[in-house]
Amino acid sequence: MLKQRTPMTRTTPMKRSAIARTSAAPKMTARRKPKARPGRDQAALDVCRGEQCFLRLDSVCLGASGAATVVPAHSNQGIHGKGKGIKAFDRFTVPACHACHAELDSGNRMTRAQKALAWDTAYFAWEPVRAQRFTALGKTLSALPISKIVPRGDHL
Repeated sequence: MLKQRTPMTRTTPMKRSAIARTSAAPKMTARRKPKARPGRDQAALDVCRGEQCFLRLDSVCLGASGAATVVPAHSNQGIHGKGKGIKAFDRFTVPACHACHAELDSGNRMTRAQKALAWDTAYFAWEPVRAQRFTALGKTLSALPISKIVPRGDHL
């Protein structure tokens, strides 16, 4: 390893100057709209909000006290359009309180098969209620191929 015998010294002092700034402050841009993805259906998400929790996981669900935290919980099953980094189609959502949604997505109390069974049970209870909501609002769900609608039991 080489060593320097004399310390490096500057013969002329550094020039001090103000930070170069642009002439105008940066423009605030409008929030970008979400990237279009297959299976996107805002109406299906909106219908879930304000509902009761349909997942109702034992010793997890907040029940009536968590009504303000209910959001749409997407399916985690590949047959519903789920993939790595891709959410399932919005049609396959169930209203769930924050605690149930967190347990479904990243909890470790249940196995993957138990989570899929709990979600399927909640979905089939939610489906007729959702249909009533859609008819009351005069909306319809986006059309999907029948293979995406009928669960085939791949999760078991």
